[in-house]
Amino acid sequence: MSLLRPRDVIGHVHDITPEFLAARGLRGLLLDLDNTLIPYGSYEERADVMAWVAGLRRAGIRLYLLSNATGKRARFWLDKLGFEGVGMAGKPNPRAFRQALAQLGLPPQQVGMVGDQLFTDVLGGNLAGMHTILVHPLEGNALPHTRAARRLERAVLKRYGHDWRA
Repeated sequence: MSLLRPRDVIGHVHDITPEFLAARGLRGLLLDLDNTLIPYGSYEERADVMAWVAGLRRAGIRLYLLSNATGKRARFWLDKLGFEGVGMAGKPNPRAFRQALAQLGLPPQQVGMVGDQLFTDVLGGNLAGMHTILVHPLEGNALPHTRAARRLERAVLKRYGHDWRA
């Protein structure tokens, strides 16, 4: 398996249900923040995301935020979301993923990494031995280096037979 190949490609985090996770043997999720859960740069609370998180937590799914966003931004959202995590994680460094797995108390094969970028979320999750889930980015309002990476991502995903609309 290529280190850049996600195990699943889905439209939105809301497509991840307790049933979806159970079918893959997953008991926990590492979640990216920007353009995965919340539009990049937004501080507007999203009732749909809060309800999704609450539903997963009620089902016993362990959640942890693993974001390259600033620590201040990550803390703002962690306080709203009600679970632990870190900003400035240094993805795709596998050490960040191993530390997050230790916080969840689960082995990598029981945890999914959910994010919108191949070169940070998918690569890091695959290097750590996790089940990687790539979601379509919420918006195209990313940083310049992210927009450049999106062009490369489209080429890689096309090779794997995925039509990426980012």
